[in-house]
Amino acid sequence: MKIRILGSAAGGGFPQWNCNCVQCSGCRQGSIQSKSRTQSSAAVRGYGNHWVLLNASPDIRSQIEQFIPLSPGDPIRTSPISAIILTDSQLDHVSGLLFLREAGQKLIIYCTDQVYEDLMTSFPVLRILESYCGVERRVLSISEDHFEIPEAPGVKFKALPVSGKAPPYSPHRGHEAPGHNVALTIMCAASGKTALYAPGLASSTVQGMDRVLRESDLILADGSFWSEDELMTAGCGKKLASDMGHLAISGKEGMIEYLSKYPTSRRILVHMNNTNPILDENSEEHKYLWSHGIEVGHDGLEIEL
Repeated sequence: MKIRILGSAAGGGFPQWNCNCVQCSGCRQGSIQSKSRTQSSAAVRGYGNHWVLLNASPDIRSQIEQFIPLSPGDPIRTSPISAIILTDSQLDHVSGLLFLREAGQKLIIYCTDQVYEDLMTSFPVLRILESYCGVERRVLSISEDHFEIPEAPGVKFKALPVSGKAPPYSPHRGHEAPGHNVALTIMCAASGKTALYAPGLASSTVQGMDRVLRESDLILADGSFWSEDELMTAGCGKKLASDMGHLAISGKEGMIEYLSKYPTSRRILVHMNNTNPILDENSEEHKYLWSHGIEVGHDGLEIEL
């Protein structure tokens, strides 16, 4: 099983188009050691060349172009992308569906009922696609055991409801239900090795998560903000990390403390906000993460399990 991080940044990417914070300006000017990043997405392959997208960011077109195995083959208009699994209905995870509208057949999309409702009403991207390629929606259940996608054999998935926020456009913002935000357990059918993909996580107190993490060989976890008040400190906003549905990396009961409980797993942060100091590879925050055995993910990083 191969997992590729297509995009490792939060909404807006890095550097963000309208931001001149220390990280963004430093990246543009080359004054800090950093990598540009596109918005959050990943791809998983089992047998053959059948890939499953984990979310579809607004940068999906460039992400596909940057990864040759996702290039079209024969017949002339085709794609090795067999299906798409959505972990939530956030714009940075679903807007890219619109850029796949030229697909020669219906897009196979797995999502929970809560995500499906948002994408059929408040942000009706799935209804829009019906006028183009069409959609075959399949239910992503939060109660079933692992399932396999027939079009992409060799990998098994399971959805685990986690704490988070429905997107600001959703009528359910502020009173979320299980299914608005999920993490994905990804298992290689051949080796039995597993990964957990959780690009959005607001709390470490998730029922059943401890067992899942202890059994995971790879953990791809939410690394949006270094601190709870990061946006305010950077002069980029007034919201706390928790207000936006993210668990801060540092501090008491933060992501470092949380992930340190699982030292035998490879732990990689994804979904970094542009204000996050860990994006500077020479920063003390970046070095502190590495001293705890936690990596900072980047676009193009591939892991084989």
